[in-house]
Amino acid sequence: MSHASLPCSSPEPTGTPIVDRAATFFQLLQQQICDGLEALDGDAKFRIDNWTRDHAEAEGPILGGHGSTRVMQGGRVFEKAGVAFSYVHGRFTEAYAQQFPGDGLDFVATGVSLVLHPRNPHVPTVHANYRRLSRGSSGWFGGGADLTPHYAYPEDARHFHAVHREACEKHPEIANFAELKKACDAYFWLSHRNEARGVGGIFFDHFMGDTEKTFAFVQDAGRAFLHAYLPIAERRQHTPYTDREREWQLVRRGRYVEFNLVHDRGTIFGLKTGGRIESILMSLPNMVSWVYDHQVEPGSREAELLDIVRNPRDW
Repeated sequence: MSHASLPCSSPEPTGTPIVDRAATFFQLLQQQICDGLEALDGDAKFRIDNWTRDHAEAEGPILGGHGSTRVMQGGRVFEKAGVAFSYVHGRFTEAYAQQFPGDGLDFVATGVSLVLHPRNPHVPTVHANYRRLSRGSSGWFGGGADLTPHYAYPEDARHFHAVHREACEKHPEIANFAELKKACDAYFWLSHRNEARGVGGIFFDHFMGDTEKTFAFVQDAGRAFLHAYLPIAERRQHTPYTDREREWQLVRRGRYVEFNLVHDRGTIFGLKTGGRIESILMSLPNMVSWVYDHQVEPGSREAELLDIVRNPRDW
């Protein structure tokens, strides 16, 4: 199912109904997710960093807008958790604009994104992002959610995928779960490591068909996040772990950092458009490790995880 070729019928400057409605939903979703994560952690609270950007002529784009970056650090469950909302507008450079559908250089983007780095190696890292982006007269939705465990728990992967499959099945005209899962596996692939970042989820971009139906899907997918992730974190948070397992977690976080800095479109978008650097790099963990020529013991649980990420599977 490809939506990339379907035209958008009208320009989307800031202040148009769909952009503002999407922004309102993303802000509400941010609050709901932060509330759920604080309740689970039971210790730390999110620092709320509201920000605005004024137009400023520079070598790169002209960027304006506002957002709220929320970060929780040093919690009982979450070593670092970031949930960010933004609503920005400006002008692409000529070269960067060619990577997007549409016309001209003007862009508008609003969305919510999150990355959670738990303390316990048996609680998986997780990412989600939903956005509305336009270039000139063309506008589209994109986003998804993916799970990155450090140790393999097939029942966790099945639960995460089942919740997102259910969200897709509510919108058969818009979202085919099998195709979005396949797109997720392809996108979150570290080509320089020949392995996936995690066990997948859903991913889509340039959904430009029926705006109302697509927006309805995005809302259900966004609301699915807490149902997909919280039960996993709740049942793994008290699992005992060793120093060796903690070291493995930090090594796998290194793979996460590599993807975000080398491949991630959201990171690249922020850097290319002169975005707020603290918000862009919010996704990076406080502690991470790169061990030269790191090897795992054959038959170990670490080797089991490597086999899964090197050979993506359906859950």
